[in-house]
Amino acid sequence: MLRSISLAAFGAALLLAMASGTPLQAADKIEIRTGLLRVAEERPLPISRVDLPPEDLGTAGGTLAVADNNTTGSFLGQVYSMDVVDTPPAEAVAAAEAMLADGITIITVMGSAETVLAIADLPGAKDALILNATATDDRLRNDACRANVLHTAPSRAMIADGLAQYMIWKKWDAWLLVHGSNPADGLKADAYRNAAKKFGAEIVEDLVFEDTGGARRSDSGHVLVQKQIPVFMQEADDHDVVVAADESGVFGVYLPYRGWVARPVVGDAGLTASLWHPGHESYGSTQLQRRFEKLAGRQMRDEDFTVWTAIRAIGEAVTRTNSGETATLREYLLGEEFKLATFKGQPTSFRPWNGQFRHGVILGDAKLVVSISPQEEFLHQRTRLDTLGFDEPQSTCRAF
Repeated sequence: MLRSISLAAFGAALLLAMASGTPLQAADKIEIRTGLLRVAEERPLPISRVDLPPEDLGTAGGTLAVADNNTTGSFLGQVYSMDVVDTPPAEAVAAAEAMLADGITIITVMGSAETVLAIADLPGAKDALILNATATDDRLRNDACRANVLHTAPSRAMIADGLAQYMIWKKWDAWLLVHGSNPADGLKADAYRNAAKKFGAEIVEDLVFEDTGGARRSDSGHVLVQKQIPVFMQEADDHDVVVAADESGVFGVYLPYRGWVARPVVGDAGLTASLWHPGHESYGSTQLQRRFEKLAGRQMRDEDFTVWTAIRAIGEAVTRTNSGETATLREYLLGEEFKLATFKGQPTSFRPWNGQFRHGVILGDAKLVVSISPQEEFLHQRTRLDTLGFDEPQSTCRAF
C-alpha cells in the first residue's frame, strides 16, 4: 500500500535523520516483504461483548505500519508489503515454512509461545527474523529465548512491574492476589509475586478462583456473581488493593464493585495495564489514534500496536541501514543507535540481551489513562524502561 508524503513531512524526516547522524540517502530499489502469521488460538468468548475481538485484529496495525514505512520509503527507493496468513495452531508451522520458502524472512507471529518456538526452530528460520507480537511468556525472554526472535509483545513481568510501581507509589503495599486455576493465570500470578518481591509489596493472601467450566455469559450471570463474589472474598485478610490475575477471562471483570470490602481492583480488571489505550492522547499519540481509526474504523488494541511496532521497527532499520538483509537489520535493531517513537514519552528500543522491546506500560480504566509506567521515582542507570521486566543482570537468556 503506497501513500504520498507532503514536502513538510519529508523535511521533518530528513531533519530527524540529520540530527541522529544517519542521513537519509537515495538508494537502489529495496523491496521488503514481511509476513504476518495470525494463529487462531482457541480461547473462550470474553465475558463482555465489548471485548469481542475484531476480525482484522493485528492486521490493521500491520497495514498502518506498512503505509507508514512506504511514506518515507517512496523517497528512498524502498517498497514494503505484508503477506497475511490466518491459520489454526496445527498448521501454523507449515504456514511459516511456506512463507520462508517463498522468500519471506521477516515474519511477525500472533500465536502462543509454543508456536513461536516451533517456528523459530525451523531449519529455514535460522537466518530469518521472527517478531513475536502476542506471546507474553517470561520464559521466551529467559531460558527459552532464541537468537532469531525479537519480542514486541510485553512479557508478563513487564506488565506486572508496571502495575506494581504505581501501587507502590500510591502506598498500596498490601495486596490480595486473586488468580484463576488455568495455567496462564498461574504464570500471571507468578509475575505479580515476583513484582511484589522486587518492589517491596506484601501479598497478604493468595486466593484461587476455580474455573468450573460453567456458562459465563447468561441472562442470570450478574445476579449469581453479585452473590458469589462477596462470599468468596468475605474472610480475606486486610488489604489495600485486589490484584486480579485472570488471563483466561473467567472471573476478573466481576471483581470490581462486588468485593466484601471496598477496595480498588487492578490487573485483569479495574485498573488494567496495557501497551495502548483508546483514551491515550499524550506525546503526539492522537495522530496515531486518528490515522488508525480512519484506516480500520475502530479503536486500536494492544495486538494492533505490537504488530505496528514490529513492522515500523523494520522500516526504521531499513531506512537507517539502507539494507534489506535480515542479518544487517537484526544487528541494527539490537544496537544502541536504534530508536523508535511509540508515543509514550520515551525513546524505545530492543534489549540486546534478550530481544525484548522496551515498552512503556499504560495504566488505565475503561475511559482514561491513569498513568504510564515506569514511574519517575524508579531510576535506572541506562533507561527507566529497564525497571520493567527482566533487566540484564536478572536475565537467563544466553542466545544473544
